[in-house]
Amino acid sequence: MALHHRLIGRAARLVWRVTRPRTIGVRAVLLDQDDRVALVRHTYTDAWYLPGGGVKKGESVEAALFRELREEVAVADAAIERVLGIYHSRAEGKDDHVVIYVCRTRSRGDDLARADLMEIAQAGWFPLDTLPASLSAATGRRVAEYRRGATGSGAW
Repeated sequence: MALHHRLIGRAARLVWRVTRPRTIGVRAVLLDQDDRVALVRHTYTDAWYLPGGGVKKGESVEAALFRELREEVAVADAAIERVLGIYHSRAEGKDDHVVIYVCRTRSRGDDLARADLMEIAQAGWFPLDTLPASLSAATGRRVAEYRRGATGSGAW
């Protein structure tokens, strides 16, 4: 892990605890043609997550989703199938709302590209029944909801 990314993350969390910003995030249950899910591990954390990130001021949630998929895993052909759910997180001192989309890409191949090498330590396609042991708890809940065909909401 890049030490400076971890230090920046800690500083940001301290600022968030003081300012308590309201933020909007977006993530994707991004599936390939073989029904494998895309997961990323950031340089500043140890767990695996769904690709995504923050919605910038003046940006729509959909535009942020497509931008994040290009920036994190170099996927530019994703098609939205549905909204999985909208969740609320108060972790890290933020008042965060996260919209999760189910998307599919027509791209094929065993390797998922890391588009931003400074932010993304690893990226990969995983069968839905063989997820990494270090999967974040919230990511595990979102994948389980997808597999059940559920529409989620509530706490992240």
